[in-house]
Amino acid sequence: MTPPSEFAPAEQGSLSLIVLGGAAGGGVPQWNCNCASCQAARRDPSLADGQASLAFSADGENWFLVNASPDLRQQINDIPELHPRSGKLRDSPIAGVLLANGEVDALVGLLSLREGSPFGIWAHDRVLSVLEQNSIFNVLDRETVPRRAIDIGTPFELVLQDGTPTGMTVEAFEVPGKSAWYLEKTSHGHQRDVPGDTLGLEITGPDGRKVFVITACAGLDQSLADRLRGAEVVFFDGTLWRDDELLVTGLGQKTGQRMGHMSMSGPDGVVEAFRDLGVKRRFFIHVNNSNPANLPGSPERSSVEEAGWIVARQGQKVTL
Repeated sequence: MTPPSEFAPAEQGSLSLIVLGGAAGGGVPQWNCNCASCQAARRDPSLADGQASLAFSADGENWFLVNASPDLRQQINDIPELHPRSGKLRDSPIAGVLLANGEVDALVGLLSLREGSPFGIWAHDRVLSVLEQNSIFNVLDRETVPRRAIDIGTPFELVLQDGTPTGMTVEAFEVPGKSAWYLEKTSHGHQRDVPGDTLGLEITGPDGRKVFVITACAGLDQSLADRLRGAEVVFFDGTLWRDDELLVTGLGQKTGQRMGHMSMSGPDGVVEAFRDLGVKRRFFIHVNNSNPANLPGSPERSSVEEAGWIVARQGQKVTL
């Protein structure tokens, strides 16, 4: 296995990925939290992590993001590949943002990209409607930042702003999940498994190799298991260690299932569900600060690593 913290020698047409953040909402440390992970990250800044987002590219020059986390400005500043290119006064290598859901964690970073650089937004109509209904997102001029609808199950090619094809294709697929929490008290309501609310993304490079990104998932049904079987690289929802984690720790009033997330552990957890799928490289992403697997050397971290999983963290790099 190529160590996740370094690129293998990239060839033209291969997919390169960078973890911009591996944590769930609030990041680590969370501003108002004194759990073990947050305390440890305040003592040792190397344990800190931003909210979940990925960048990927087939040429190392033009990058696309999966979700735009509230930490995006800092994440860009921390990742040299996303800095303005030399010789240009105003520039960005970010060519597009793909939104996998309508949660705050996935959308708010768009507001940090408002300074006039061109890029595209791809999202399902249900998520685009959230942007449409919130006028603050109009700071992103639609001529400069066009919004493109994703059709579930229909692969589409990513293009640069001038229409140049990248050779990369994306197919969005449904995964078990729920509507964004801030919509629960609106007419939208608390809904489960509504098409478009929670998407997985299958990203294919010019050479045909694939990576799957699933930042939220409430269950691994047969359709999803069949899709992931034998995959080379999967980034998968690792929010909680156990379903009642927030209740037991006193950090919240909802179970993981109520929030639309599988647990890492247990007979119905992610580790067990993946055991016979033959996925070669497995990364947990969107890991909550309450999750003890955050802490290096903890029994929970050792358990997932022994099962072949890596807990994704900012700055890790993977090349297919």
